Amino acid sequence: MGILIALIPAIAWGSIGLISGHMGGSARQQTLGMTMGALVFGLILWIVKQPSLTTAVWVTGIISGLFWSVGQGQQFTSMKAIGISRTTPMSTGMQLVANALAGVLLFNEWHGKMYWIGSISVIVLIAGAVLTSLTDRSDPNRRLSENWGVGIRALILSTIGYAGYTIVVHYGNVDAQAVVMPQAIGMLIGALVWSFKDKPWTQRATYRNIITGLVWGVGNLFMFMAMAQIGQAIAYSLSQMGIVISTFGSIYLLGERKTKREMVYVIVGSILVIIGGVALSLMKA
Repeated sequence: MGILIALIPAIAWGSIGLISGHMGGSARQQTLGMTMGALVFGLILWIVKQPSLTTAVWVTGIISGLFWSVGQGQQFTSMKAIGISRTTPMSTGMQLVANALAGVLLFNEWHGKMYWIGSISVIVLIAGAVLTSLTDRSDPNRRLSENWGVGIRALILSTIGYAGYTIVVHYGNVDAQAVVMPQAIGMLIGALVWSFKDKPWTQRATYRNIITGLVWGVGNLFMFMAMAQIGQAIAYSLSQMGIVISTFGSIYLLGERKTKREMVYVIVGSILVIIGGVALSLMKA
């Protein structure tokens, strides 16, 4: 059941880049809009379920939300710099590696032969992420339209933020439903601090992205429910399989340009990321 629950975030989160891309706006507008939607979802869940909001839940949720605001904001920045179809598989691979290492080093989730299988899986993930970043050097337009310096820096910061967001909740060992609302408040605080000078709350695109936040909220709830059942490394690995939706949806639905050679890189790289993620999940399953 835990594995099935972890697939719901894959669908929800795999759609985030496509929805936000369709809604438009800058990275700051998209991030703030998402946090507003996440807070609406958190409030509705709290009203319906009435979970106990202890001090531990508040502290864990707000700190986790602050980390998330860094992760999501920088991911949107990377999407603007190098495109959704490049950002998503690279970000997925980096997050999977970071969370797998956290599961091993902080929570002792691997034992015996799992170290060998896990290490090979991580290598496969890294190889897949690298492949998706390769460009066709024979295409001069590609080099003019992408800013890799900004993109890579944003991806590194995004990975740190996303890793902290899940690690804090897993370490706090708090109720998945209770933490959603405090977490959304932390997300909103972080997004406001990051975007304050640009005043994104005055732009329509910010409010359109509330829908993005609602979709994210569904994925967030089910991801933490899955973590409680099958562990952080496995739950997060499966939750990231939505790269198929986001990567290829951005190409075929949003019209991101790819040469034939780059399509091969993206397809093979995405397959490797999926294989690595599935291998991590099978270790425990």
